[in-house]
Amino acid sequence: MSKTTAPVQRRTKLSCREIWKLYGPNADRPAASRDEVESRAANGRCFAALSDVSLDIGEGEIFVVMGLSGSGKSTLLRCLAQLVEPTFGNVELDGRSLTRMGQAELREVRRHDMGMVFQHFGLLPHLTVAGNVALPLKIRGEKAESRDHAVATALELTGLAAMADRLPAQLSGGQQQRVGLARALAVGPGLLFLDEPFSALDPLIRRELQDELIRLQAGLHKTMVFVTHDFSEAVRVGDRVAIMKDGRLRQVGTPEDIVRQPADDYVRNFVAGVDLTRVIRCATAARPASRSDYAHAVSGQGRLSDAAETLMAAGGGPIAVQGEDGSLIGEIDLHAVLAAVSGKSLAGEPA
Repeated sequence: MSKTTAPVQRRTKLSCREIWKLYGPNADRPAASRDEVESRAANGRCFAALSDVSLDIGEGEIFVVMGLSGSGKSTLLRCLAQLVEPTFGNVELDGRSLTRMGQAELREVRRHDMGMVFQHFGLLPHLTVAGNVALPLKIRGEKAESRDHAVATALELTGLAAMADRLPAQLSGGQQQRVGLARALAVGPGLLFLDEPFSALDPLIRRELQDELIRLQAGLHKTMVFVTHDFSEAVRVGDRVAIMKDGRLRQVGTPEDIVRQPADDYVRNFVAGVDLTRVIRCATAARPASRSDYAHAVSGQGRLSDAAETLMAAGGGPIAVQGEDGSLIGEIDLHAVLAAVSGKSLAGEPA
């Protein structure tokens, strides 16, 4: 399974402007101005974990933040969720400033509007699966009937209904992470934060949960901020990707945009070796149609890797490339696939 949602215009769900996060002497003191935070970052006594980060995340978008260890990706997620207070800058959710909210109001936003899934599952060992999923609902004071319905729905969505009475110790790592995801979904948030949620799992389970997340998103249309250090994971789950280095954004775009047009040498090196057939869309490689009907077809938003099996069944093509409405937008064959891949180097430069 791969994510094939077409790019769409989205209402801004979450945004941040000029976010800085400093660590060091007096780092807990917010800066009153941009000049002040830049001066404090430049004096050598403070370390800037984030430097002047601004971005907009659309409603219903899976926005992936990635980079190497120490790049600032997890710090950015924590600032967006207000788990960490930025030294300077503003974060808005649905047009409301989270950075200017009082603690009581912010707690209510977290309880009702946000869900969080982390690498470490954080399950309470003495509670059953259902009990762990119900915990945030109990904390916010949901009535038993409403709580039970939300828990049952979340367990059904994540394939855990038959395991409701098990304890965490009776579950595999992948099943425990599903519980963490179900717990986040149970509160009905419009916004989910996922900080390397699958990185502790073995590759097969990790891929299974990536597919599960894509399946859930197709029905739920949540806004997600997903942190990873793995570009292949970013390609599979993300609508757009932000690549970070040393606390700064280096490039933001679709996976295809980033691979085909890297913004600088760092990004170019970062994506070197990427399998382009898993990134480039069929619509990008399509040529004008040479006929009006075809025996086989693929979605224009599918990846070239998705088309490979169909092309082989069709003897190399050509096969139709269709729009989301089933309209004919072109054709593709193995020669077009090779041209799309070999016409550019893996970093997006002319071969």
